[in-house]
Amino acid sequence: MMVQRRHILAAPALLLPATAGGPAGAQSRAATLVVAGPRVPESLDQEYPPTEAGHEARRNIFERLLRYAPKTQDGVQAENFDVLEGALAENWDLAPDGRSITFRLRPGVKSFAGNTLSADDVMWTFERGWNLKATFHWYMTQVLKITSFEDAFRKLDDMTVRVSLPSASPLLARLWVNNDLGIIDSAEAKKRATAEDPWASRFLATSSASFAPYHVTEFVPGQRVVYQANMAYYRGAPRLERVIFQEMPTSANRLAALQAGSVDVAEWLLPRELALLQSSPTTKVWTVFGNYIHRLEMNNTLKPFDDARVRRALNHLVPRDAMARSIYFNTARPTRSPISEIYPGWTGDYFAFDTSVEKAKALLNEAGYPDGFQTEIGYRADDQLEEEMAVALRTAFGRAGVQAQLSKMPSSTLVERYTKGQMPMYFFRDMAIVPDAAYVANLWLNSKSIVNYARFKVDEVDNLINAGLTSVDEPRRLADSRRVQQITMEQAPWVFLFNPGYQLATRANVKGFSWYTPNGNSWYDFYKEG
Repeated sequence: MMVQRRHILAAPALLLPATAGGPAGAQSRAATLVVAGPRVPESLDQEYPPTEAGHEARRNIFERLLRYAPKTQDGVQAENFDVLEGALAENWDLAPDGRSITFRLRPGVKSFAGNTLSADDVMWTFERGWNLKATFHWYMTQVLKITSFEDAFRKLDDMTVRVSLPSASPLLARLWVNNDLGIIDSAEAKKRATAEDPWASRFLATSSASFAPYHVTEFVPGQRVVYQANMAYYRGAPRLERVIFQEMPTSANRLAALQAGSVDVAEWLLPRELALLQSSPTTKVWTVFGNYIHRLEMNNTLKPFDDARVRRALNHLVPRDAMARSIYFNTARPTRSPISEIYPGWTGDYFAFDTSVEKAKALLNEAGYPDGFQTEIGYRADDQLEEEMAVALRTAFGRAGVQAQLSKMPSSTLVERYTKGQMPMYFFRDMAIVPDAAYVANLWLNSKSIVNYARFKVDEVDNLINAGLTSVDEPRRLADSRRVQQITMEQAPWVFLFNPGYQLATRANVKGFSWYTPNGNSWYDFYKEG
């Protein structure tokens, strides 16, 4: 992990109202963090398809059963993947055969609403996730291979829950660190349930009910989210009493607001803007090596992308070196594998896509498209980086006769279209939360995965992934992961682009930046000096 300090140019006029002055105002400023980001979450419900904005909300308004112990590396708090510790579960027992785990809950844990954590909250959360057949259900069925709720989940007493599997899993303990597996305050959620909405989905889409450090008190789509501290949080009251997240779709506006001091944090600034932050001591940029992958996905079931030769051809058309310089300002690394670069089992040995129009034309001709074809590339309207990449790729693809129409649309619309299989090509930026090659492959490459939006399907890949999720033979798992990477690079289900890392710009008095695999900022770790 690498951390760098940078500085900012002189600030323009304020974009947000300043907090009142005087002693009370100073105290309020120190207790409140104002954040500018490109978009508010599409939904606060952890069963909603994961997005960057949604992951950040989940990091702050849901608490999980387990967590990785913290470590400090290059001045930043990060996760120690080798050491698990209890979160809502005070302790746990993993069966020697790897087929069950028993959680004993931490006593006295309070939600923002004042309710005390019990096994009923855990079981209701599990039952809700299972019945909604979305995020939780996918983790349980595809990762842990659970087929029966009644056989798998059992309340042993008021503070103890056991999860049992039909077969062993090497991920049975580590999975519960996952950002998507928070525990809900069932007493609070049930107050909003109805006969038509028994799992309070409408309420949880715009509010929160959990045992986390923060609770959402205001959610205005397209404008802001306000987080209020849970002063009874079991790890201690947060140092920031309130976090105001403001939606600012334009990166230049976020930069200007940070320079002006009207926001404390500016998320997702463009690389060229970060490169300009050199001269002012009033700001800081944190840079982490990270686990992000930014790619252009193709729907592998739609013509012409049902032909691997077409998919390989487009990979040969990408001007990676030029894009790295002109768009990423040399802060990103070309993606050489579907597995996260910082995780065990990664290999870049099978990446073979040099930039070659001749190779691309030959592959297209072989596939029956000697004159190219027409297609559509979808990208988020509030993402200037993706727009720059889309323009560059449209030009690059055109060199082989591939005419790409660029479709800018709201993030929620793009997500809806590609999850329904209605987009031939679209940008996708994501990260695998669990540091395990089989988990990463299962997330994006298993044909049964709910986030395999590219509809990639190779039977051998499915079999190798499924074996990796049930085997405790680590050398064999690593060998299988190499084979998965080899097949995937040969089949090229995506246009492989860049691993962009993670950068966050803050005012210089903002401290406590921490990095987690979901790349969502944890406001509990942050604080302000002065």
